[in-house]
Amino acid sequence: MPYPYMIGCGDLFENSVVDQFNECAVSRKKCVPQKPDGGKFPIPEPSALVQSFNTTDFTGNWYITSGYNPTFDTFDCQLHEFSASPKKLTGKLSWRIKTPDGGFFTRSTVQNFVQDPQQPGILYNHDNEFLHYQDDWYILSSKTENADDDYVFVYYRGRNDAWDGYGGAVVYTRSKVLPPSIVLELSDAAKKVGLDFSKFRTTDNTCGPEPPLLARLEKKVEEGQEALVEEVKEIEEDLVKVGKAEMTLFDKLRKGLSELAKDKDYLLRELSEEERAILGDLKMEAEEVEKLFGKALPLRKLR
Repeated sequence: MPYPYMIGCGDLFENSVVDQFNECAVSRKKCVPQKPDGGKFPIPEPSALVQSFNTTDFTGNWYITSGYNPTFDTFDCQLHEFSASPKKLTGKLSWRIKTPDGGFFTRSTVQNFVQDPQQPGILYNHDNEFLHYQDDWYILSSKTENADDDYVFVYYRGRNDAWDGYGGAVVYTRSKVLPPSIVLELSDAAKKVGLDFSKFRTTDNTCGPEPPLLARLEKKVEEGQEALVEEVKEIEEDLVKVGKAEMTLFDKLRKGLSELAKDKDYLLRELSEEERAILGDLKMEAEEVEKLFGKALPLRKLR
């Protein structure tokens, strides 16, 4: 399985049992060979970095409003709270993982950084127990003047027991959306490390509530119907192209689509008013539901 899909699966199904398995299989027993450094995210030249950076200027709440690597950088609702002392930085990071039905899980972690004594534009996050991961931050550009368009542009590369040389880049801003006034500065800074800023993706930091379960169920059924309609159309076009007069297969598929629509209507129609109310009111995040049921149910199977 390609690494981005493995990481996405880990994001969605992360829990203490999975963490223990990874620690055993990857770190202790070395059952999974470490993916080697492919050189995609090399260490930047010192000239590409800021020549001065005060860690205490990073104190407070910051949003990641733009990211380069979709595997790590472009999650929704990335609000990070930083505290700092001279040469040190601690970040309480949070983000959302989308579920296939349109819901989400909220993830969080804490990372500690130490500034390089010789190069202020480098921050190290080392000595971590989980997979012995290391993340090195390289500050490409920044503006911290207590203004609406303040930002910190971070390029990073890291390694752990599973992968050496992963990386990406993110833009931290005080505002929830990327200020247009800083795009030119970001583009120039990105070029110094061989990145094209036009390929960065903006993130969604509206941080709205999770849609009700009933609405998510209806949406998934509708998406399934739409996908089947497209497949039926493609089959019909293929039959016409090869000159097939017999349309039995197409007729069967059309009938199946009709039955699917009936099933969906039947499912919703057969719900009692009480059941509809329960589904409509079920807006709790996964962590809250887990607390309610004492983790007695495999909640991810409900999504």
